[in-house]
Amino acid sequence: MTPRVFLEPPIDIGRDEAAREAARELAKPAYGQAGDNVVSRIVNQVLEWITDMLADLTGQSPDGNAGVLMLVGLIALVAVVVLWRAGVLRTTRGTKSQTVFESDRPRSASQYRAQAEGEAAGGNYTAAVRSRFRACVAELTERTVLDDRPGRTAYEAVADAGRVVPALREPLQPAALVFTEVVYGNRPGTAERYAQVVMADEAARHVSTRQLVQE
Repeated sequence: MTPRVFLEPPIDIGRDEAAREAARELAKPAYGQAGDNVVSRIVNQVLEWITDMLADLTGQSPDGNAGVLMLVGLIALVAVVVLWRAGVLRTTRGTKSQTVFESDRPRSASQYRAQAEGEAAGGNYTAAVRSRFRACVAELTERTVLDDRPGRTAYEAVADAGRVVPALREPLQPAALVFTEVVYGNRPGTAERYAQVVMADEAARHVSTRQLVQE
């Protein structure tokens, strides 16, 4: 006896409903939070393009299946592009390339700090985040909390400093995350993210090293 095969009924979707589905999907917070204003503008432009294309496809397809397939494919494509642009899908670089300093002979903490303040004043928060975190690590090195070891990553700096002065872990951890995301993860620098790094730098400048000196 030949088994009966039950086929699902074709999906019937009109142009207006298809457009609304695309709008609802691309309006999810994940896309809005994935990148900067440039990404948002791109998403809006692509959304308009998808809406126009779906209007043509669903108008030409009696059962709407072609429009549904195109809808799914285009949403998937847009999602990949947006997440790639935000650095979420980008292949993580090796830890050697995520070092805090690009040179084995970094400048002083005060020099990095002055550079960061100038960059922040000019609105270049991406560069300011990089320079200010370098000022923080240079400060910890100058105060002998960290040894002068080249090739240290931001997370390694947090771990090493936290072992010596546990009070530094809390302010340094979010700053290390911001530094890594902005410098190596293609995330935009903002005033809020820069403020987190400033807090870490201030903690490095004012934390007590009396016990460390006694040892």
